[in-house]
Amino acid sequence: MARFCPLFSGSSGNSTFVGNAQEGLLVDAGVSCKRILEALAERDIPQEIIRGILVTHEHSDHIKGLKVLTKRLKVPVYSSAPVLEYLAQNECVSPDCRLMELEPDNEIAGMRVTPFHTPHDAVDSMGFRFETGDSRILAIATDLGYVTQEVKEHILGAHLVMLESNYDVRMLECGTYPYFLKQRIKSSRGHLSNDDCAQQVSELVKAGTARVFLAHLSKENNLPQLAYEHTRYSLQEIGAKENYDYLLQVAPRDIPAELMVF
Repeated sequence: MARFCPLFSGSSGNSTFVGNAQEGLLVDAGVSCKRILEALAERDIPQEIIRGILVTHEHSDHIKGLKVLTKRLKVPVYSSAPVLEYLAQNECVSPDCRLMELEPDNEIAGMRVTPFHTPHDAVDSMGFRFETGDSRILAIATDLGYVTQEVKEHILGAHLVMLESNYDVRMLECGTYPYFLKQRIKSSRGHLSNDDCAQQVSELVKAGTARVFLAHLSKENNLPQLAYEHTRYSLQEIGAKENYDYLLQVAPRDIPAELMVF
């Protein structure tokens, strides 16, 4: 059975476990190695079953703990060529860490892993689609200014999707961020708003997605309840019933979510 657990999610740091009871992968390592290992233990996920670390992009909230974690776990790091080059040049991984460029389709930890590009202001940025041995499909798409056709193609039809709901438009516009930063966040290479996320989740649920995690919430420009209510209202508008047609959760910022097994 597939297992999925957001360990940390938000502008302060990100890391997620995807796999099964025997083996799995981490997506990103944006908090300390110590906190990631503690979170895995808290959810009874043995660190010995981690077969690798996928890196979405090189921003610090996704790689902060990577160097120490790769030294501890001694597993390869997978990403695109530009991101791997950045990690190597900036000594973001342990000296003996294997850096593995992702192909269009990859067999890792008993899963078919397919990367897809996300529009974000990084050297490169990607999301991931996972197909497990028991035909479960999971997708992660965070750090994207908008939902491109490529992103849609890879997340539609997934049984579980973790999608960015980064900021509330009103909170961002009325907040203390300088103008240039507000424009960056709202740009096509910035982040996804609650409104845009809610619209996309409605399309996902109509296409059969039953489990949704709202992720990568801004600490300054969003609230978990706001993100949740935006999406829940959008789903009500299409007649979808919570806990019947779909399960909706907000991935916690500083503690691991409950392990989802399905």
